[in-house]
Amino acid sequence: MSVVVPAILPISREDLEEKLSRLSGLVSSVQIDSVDGHFASPASWPYTGGGAAELAEFADHGERLSHGGEFKLEIDLMTEDPARAAGTWLAAGASRLVVHADPARPLDAVFRNLEHVYGHDKDFSSGLLELGIGITPKTDLALIEPYLPHADFVQFMGIDTIGRQGQPFEPAVLQKIRMFRRRHPDMPVQVDGGVSKATAPALLSAGVSRLIVGSDLWGAGDLARELRELEELAGQYGIYE
Repeated sequence: MSVVVPAILPISREDLEEKLSRLSGLVSSVQIDSVDGHFASPASWPYTGGGAAELAEFADHGERLSHGGEFKLEIDLMTEDPARAAGTWLAAGASRLVVHADPARPLDAVFRNLEHVYGHDKDFSSGLLELGIGITPKTDLALIEPYLPHADFVQFMGIDTIGRQGQPFEPAVLQKIRMFRRRHPDMPVQVDGGVSKATAPALLSAGVSRLIVGSDLWGAGDLARELRELEELAGQYGIYE
């Protein structure tokens, strides 16, 4: 599994397809941000321009996104109803999901539903469906403790407001990651938001095993070079693909 994972916040199906095409041959995993405009905003595809119908059509016909079969697709479900949204994405080829913790939305029912319909209760092989919990720098770690037995990884957001790329990195997340790693040394940790060559060393030193990179990557003049340099940084900390 890649240490550096490009994040795509698609404005349309065409935008998503174009970015997947640019990543072809460069990485093995991609994260797609799915923002419904309610749980987080602004809305991204497929919650804009008839995208929901487009994605459902993919799922109904067992199709895949162009180049989608080349990657392990991870969907960051920034939605009010992640269990419902998950079904369509999984049918379209995703195998890794991030569900965000929120004090107003207990995750017990969400995880039970996902496990019953798509996961362990269906006797799926280990790793076929991986579930992660997303938290912001302000989230109390106590909120996610009851759900960790259901999770395969935890995603720390490196920014305060989810659903938007290009925000400044929030250094407070580093202390939270270190605290979590002390309590749960075997739980894989990834960070999304504010990740760049400037912030990656501190994140890797804190024990992060996957770097989800969005605006820093897409704003680079040379995409392949930026990916290579980020992977080389990970190698310096003993973290390899």
